Amino acid sequence: MSRLDIGSWRTLLGWRPAWTVAEFSILAALCVIAGTSFGILKLAGEISEGETRAFDTAILLAFRNPADPADPIGPRWVEQAVRDLTSLGSTIVLTLVTLAAVGYLLIERKSRLAIFVVVAIGSGTLLSTLLKLGFDRPRPDLVAHGVDVWSASFPSGHALMSAVTYLTLGALLAQAQSRHRVKLYFLGMAVLISLIVGVTRIYLGVHWPTDVLAGWSIGAAWALSCWLLSIWLEEHGKI
Repeated sequence: MSRLDIGSWRTLLGWRPAWTVAEFSILAALCVIAGTSFGILKLAGEISEGETRAFDTAILLAFRNPADPADPIGPRWVEQAVRDLTSLGSTIVLTLVTLAAVGYLLIERKSRLAIFVVVAIGSGTLLSTLLKLGFDRPRPDLVAHGVDVWSASFPSGHALMSAVTYLTLGALLAQAQSRHRVKLYFLGMAVLISLIVGVTRIYLGVHWPTDVLAGWSIGAAWALSCWLLSIWLEEHGKI
């Protein structure tokens, strides 16, 4: 029997592969979310017991002049550039980015998707605030802070919300593209910006490295969850 004949019989009988690419992607995403959740709980436990102090201290001081811990490594223009880059994760900039995306969706008459973006990013902001209040970890006291800070240290709000905002928007943009190169570009830029923001928080001495690692992990898991929810809503004609 030819391949064409086999394919025809499979079609008539309603046969399909046990797992599609989409189903594998969703399963993998769920495994990542579960693994990330476990990792965050374990990291939080180690932080509360002081087991991460040596790790945090070594990395934080690696970004400082050995002769003067108050001085970040590199010339003055690098420090200024880092201050500019860290603003990509600030509440003001992320709000502007979100409003710009929502405005575009409203112009395109995709009001349900606009509401979804607001809820996804807004709920991520709420999660970040609750985690900070719950852990109430003090800011690093080893070096001078490069920018003013007021909230608790764990997790890094800049790292968490950068991941939530840029990865959520990047995933939605990628999902609407047909070419793989364009998909990879959107996702790659979202990941790159999130990584840059997190590193700047360590460089400026306002976060322990474990704060940033937790922020990245929680934010990525949240964005991944939102992506899975968007797929479900799209399949059911909600967005």
